[in-house]
Amino acid sequence: MTPVARISPHFLRVTPATVWSFVRVELADGMVGWGEATINGQAADIAEETRRQDVALRGTIRDPRAGLTPSVRTKLGFAVISAIDQALWDIDARSAGVSLARHLSASPKRSVSLYANINRGTTDRSPAGFAATASAAVQAGFAAVKMAPFDGMTPDLAGTDEGDRLTRAGLDRIAAAGDAVRGKARLQVDCHWRFTPDAAAAIVPELARSGVVWFECPIPETLDAIPDVRRLRKLSNAAGMELAGLEELSLLEGFLPWVDAYDVMMPDVKYAGGLAETLRIAEQLSERGVGVSLHNPTGSVCHAVSLHVSAAIASERPLEIQWGETPLLFDLPQPGLPRPERGASALPQGTGHGAALPLPSLSDDPTAPMSSG
Repeated sequence: MTPVARISPHFLRVTPATVWSFVRVELADGMVGWGEATINGQAADIAEETRRQDVALRGTIRDPRAGLTPSVRTKLGFAVISAIDQALWDIDARSAGVSLARHLSASPKRSVSLYANINRGTTDRSPAGFAATASAAVQAGFAAVKMAPFDGMTPDLAGTDEGDRLTRAGLDRIAAAGDAVRGKARLQVDCHWRFTPDAAAAIVPELARSGVVWFECPIPETLDAIPDVRRLRKLSNAAGMELAGLEELSLLEGFLPWVDAYDVMMPDVKYAGGLAETLRIAEQLSERGVGVSLHNPTGSVCHAVSLHVSAAIASERPLEIQWGETPLLFDLPQPGLPRPERGASALPQGTGHGAALPLPSLSDDPTAPMSSG
């Protein structure tokens, strides 16, 4: 590879609530690659960190197999260096004349099974609204649907009248979605760390009655919480559910203390610390009997990269897709990304990751409004 000439941040507001944050890497020979660093609400911080990395890396030769070091060991720091890493792997695979999946594995899968995350696509947050979106996802061919129904709940509210009200509202949404998909698709629930251990344990029986088979991120994931997560896993398993989590961790060393706490772990190509590290995490977790299902709730480049990585790893677990939020997930790259069929996706066509972005459609300003066109 040739030296890095420029690393620049680019943004696209795709809904009133969602800004996708991309990173463009250009080498001195003119080769260009794209990565994604989207974190909801942190586009301006991503722009600043990307420009810091541009200063640090410009003029250097970067082999993606060697990985990158974040300037700060935070979610933001790992997101930006992971985006740069994605772009470098894209360039490296295209230089070799192969798809990213083939660059990562000698025998990648030809398609990847998916489950539909309906959370951002559900603008009507009533039980009927969740039921309608879940039904639409099933009609679209998905065999598993994930929802995040506990709006407004936080651990601090557990045991209060307000917390009880918010929990009841979430359980009513789950029950409605469960009725809508029963016998047709698996129901998964993401809690986004909104409960205390006792409050999470208290809802397990009702989740099971609603047909939930996947209970995700019920409590904050600090190391001192591992014994509580182990306890929740036992309760969940006894009720017929798997416990899933760890979507924001970085590096293999971050995952290993949890190997007996979760049934399924969810490395994210934005946070894991690079694609080589993501592969290492997936391999080591699989060897230890832990299920691996990549976390993938954001934009076009992360979706394309996650498809390739899922095709390259041994796990047959479905990949997450942010379904129903915006068709730009598939239509923004040139050419477009494959749409799911019968709950699975073909890999993007061509060499590299296949999600090259049209630069004129993007903004340098992370606060730019949605385009009216």
